[in-house]
Amino acid sequence: MINKKAILKTTTTMAVAALVAMPTMAPAQDSMPGEGVSIDMARASWDTGWWQAEIYSQMLQELGYEVSRITTLDNPPFYQTVAQGDVDLWVNGWFPLHNSYEDAFENGAEKIGYVAKGGALQGYLIDKKTAEEHDITHVSDITKDDIQELFDADGDGKADLVACPPGWGCETVISHHFEAYDWGDDFNAIKAGYSASMADALGRYQNGEPIFFYTWTPNWTVGELVPGEDVVWLQMKETKLPEDQADLADATTVESLEGCRGEQPCDLGWPANDIRPVANSDFLEENPAAAELLRQARIPISAIFDQNAMMNDGADSPEDLEEQAAAWIENNRDTVDGWLDAAREAASM
Repeated sequence: MINKKAILKTTTTMAVAALVAMPTMAPAQDSMPGEGVSIDMARASWDTGWWQAEIYSQMLQELGYEVSRITTLDNPPFYQTVAQGDVDLWVNGWFPLHNSYEDAFENGAEKIGYVAKGGALQGYLIDKKTAEEHDITHVSDITKDDIQELFDADGDGKADLVACPPGWGCETVISHHFEAYDWGDDFNAIKAGYSASMADALGRYQNGEPIFFYTWTPNWTVGELVPGEDVVWLQMKETKLPEDQADLADATTVESLEGCRGEQPCDLGWPANDIRPVANSDFLEENPAAAELLRQARIPISAIFDQNAMMNDGADSPEDLEEQAAAWIENNRDTVDGWLDAAREAASM
């Protein structure tokens, strides 16, 4: 007689063994982990940061996120609104320059990743011709009465300094410098729109007139007014930083800086900055793919310089920015795909 129980037992045992022997299949990785999620993104009011924002926007869209709008904001309203969750993120944080805003956002938002780590310099410059003719090496040299007159374009007896508009982090530091170095009787800080003020300074330079301005890198200004050829970086004899940057007083020198007046290393009086994303903490927790992309991505300073130069040459429309961002992504497709794959993996964990 056929032992049905034995056959059933053997069949069951073989089936179980076959299942055990089968390779374990990992769940499929979602290629669009951001699908159905809308991101409210901001960008800074300085247009040299808009291209970076567009690159991140397009990469987030490749993950399925809908970037519904990119709102242009000054520093104070951005850091307040990102902490409150009214906007989700931007990629235009400058630290330590923006350290003064940390109290405004630290309870609801956080720094994450780096757009560019180090290399973002700041300082005061003048035209090379005037620096050499009058032996100007330090900013303090311009406080001399006869030197002030060289840079006095409006006839008020003070040297005109192209500074930063209100609401920018650099405006806060420059205002601190005016107080700390007692520059109020020597310099007139021009705080109108930066691009327009620098365009005016460029025009004066092209007419052979002296110019005195603050700038940062990367920025189109050092493409049009090349340090070492057209202009020079001035040094500071003594570093006096705002309280929130006081521990960085030993980090204001730059080795072998092209176009620096005087002996190297060059003491600009400003610490080098990291350009960093800042995002709402709840948003990051709820969107691990976006969080990982922000941790992974980088944009070389040299690439930002190149784009800023194109923008200054007139390729600065919204369509231009979109095309320039898309071109950079495609030219770096293997690297970008690595970031996107890491973001998708983070979402599947």
